[in-house]
Amino acid sequence: FLLQSRPTGLATSAQWSFSCLSQGHFLQGRGKLGGQVRAGPGGKGEGQGDRCAGVTWPAPELRKPDRQAVKDGGEINRGPAERLRAQMATEGASQIWKGKGGLQEEEGRILILEKTWRPWPKARRRVRGCLECVKRQLFRVGDDWYFLFALGVLMALVSFAMDFTVSRVANAHQWLYQEVGDYRVLKYLSWTIYPVALSTFSTGFAQSITPHSGGSGIPELKTILTGVVLEEYLAVQNFGAKVVGLTCTLACGSTLFLGKVGPFVHLSSMIAAYLGRIRTTVSGEYENKIKQNEMLVAGAAVGVATVFGAPISGVLFSIEVVASHFAVRDYWRGFFAATCGAFFFRLLAVFNSEQETITALFKTSFKIDFPFDLPETLFFMFLGIACGVVSCAYLFCQRWFLGYVRRNSFTSKLLATEKPLYSALVAFLLASLSFPLSLGQFMASRLSMKELLTSLLDNRTWGILSQNASLERPLHVNPHDLWLEWWDPNITVFGCLLVFLVMKFWMLILATTMPMPAGYFMPVFIYGAALGRLVGEAVAVLFPRGITSEGAPNLINPGGYALAGESGMVCGSWRDLWPAGRSGG
Repeated sequence: FLLQSRPTGLATSAQWSFSCLSQGHFLQGRGKLGGQVRAGPGGKGEGQGDRCAGVTWPAPELRKPDRQAVKDGGEINRGPAERLRAQMATEGASQIWKGKGGLQEEEGRILILEKTWRPWPKARRRVRGCLECVKRQLFRVGDDWYFLFALGVLMALVSFAMDFTVSRVANAHQWLYQEVGDYRVLKYLSWTIYPVALSTFSTGFAQSITPHSGGSGIPELKTILTGVVLEEYLAVQNFGAKVVGLTCTLACGSTLFLGKVGPFVHLSSMIAAYLGRIRTTVSGEYENKIKQNEMLVAGAAVGVATVFGAPISGVLFSIEVVASHFAVRDYWRGFFAATCGAFFFRLLAVFNSEQETITALFKTSFKIDFPFDLPETLFFMFLGIACGVVSCAYLFCQRWFLGYVRRNSFTSKLLATEKPLYSALVAFLLASLSFPLSLGQFMASRLSMKELLTSLLDNRTWGILSQNASLERPLHVNPHDLWLEWWDPNITVFGCLLVFLVMKFWMLILATTMPMPAGYFMPVFIYGAALGRLVGEAVAVLFPRGITSEGAPNLINPGGYALAGESGMVCGSWRDLWPAGRSGG
């Protein structure tokens, strides 16, 4: 990038102020005498190059260019020459050019440093060889299996941590409600402000980070698996927003009547996408869309398995609900990941002393293998028809109400500009209706979502237990007699179940309009179990001595009807069979 010749006749003390220094193509300078010189790599003509800051050079010390730095028409090699140009811009050319051979010595020193600054080459080759050998041995069965195992373990940790946090916050809410004493106003405020604050924070925090964190997330995942690219849906910041928002939503308890299955499937798919990118980096392969979809489908299975502890239900969910087409090779991958997630999820409960051994999350206590007899098939058929009719009514009303909320000027404005305020208003209305000292005493509002489903699966007949006239509702929830929350001396068990079904029908529809992370599977499960429990209790009243079959009478088990009702309700709402796997798991 230097001039090979300079114009003669100029004084040796003349200083040349160059206004442009090209990358090996030309230099343009103007001397003090007013003459202008343009020279290319060969010293004649003029070339084209990039402009740069002016540098003052002493004319007598100009030398021929470094042949190692100029190559093929002036193109400078990368490495030392580029560093020399950067050093020229900062330190000045006079400090670099130090007489004849100065540039060659400087370049040679840099090239030697580049070649020799690699200490312990033999040791590094041995370590690299050992790592490659370990990689070949570990990935002999396929590298994706290790990432599927990691997916299950990570989601089990997230699910357990979320349940642990939610239980502590819910216990704090119950403690506050009991500590305010018998002051009705203070009890009402403590009951309503808590879910209002949590739901407002959940909506505001999630929506402030990314709008993709609201709602369930399953429709978007199905869209991605069909080939549509949704930006930032599987981003890491979306994961944090959804975890915090969903935790606050679940901490509201049965007041909002929402679950975590849908958002947890979204969370699992985000972890699966991230692990898929890590797998591509480790294996050195090109990005494969088929492999990415396999990880996402397995993530959907893990999401369901780590919520209910049912791996078979997770696999059926990934096949029937999420995937538009399902390859046979994905069965084992999804089942392996779901089994790892469900196993570690229940194992963490044992480590936390919540259970003595690994058992089902919603364990039934039926005394016989089949809690029904053949003549009861007619009643189960009636229950199935009732679940289908109620499911259709629920879907129709929800679709109509969502459209009405978007068409209404007040609610549409709130959802467009003030989403936290909309969630706060809805949460305040739902909390007021479920206040335990008013209408909430007929809806078992003091029970959590898990306790609601556990109590409905009780194998005892509540109609027989409620005949004891000395019964009184305890001041605190008794975990061994949860059915007492469903009993009232004025309207009996049947009245409480009817009030629950009527009120929760439209309260759930209203809660689904809240723009915050929330799932809708668990509420439908509980609603179906309550419907089945009502039918089972009615059959038990009609046949107090049971139904005679093969010479021996069999008593009616209302818990079996509740189990069938929860599966029938979700199957009717989603038109799939995967809830049967959850009930069986």
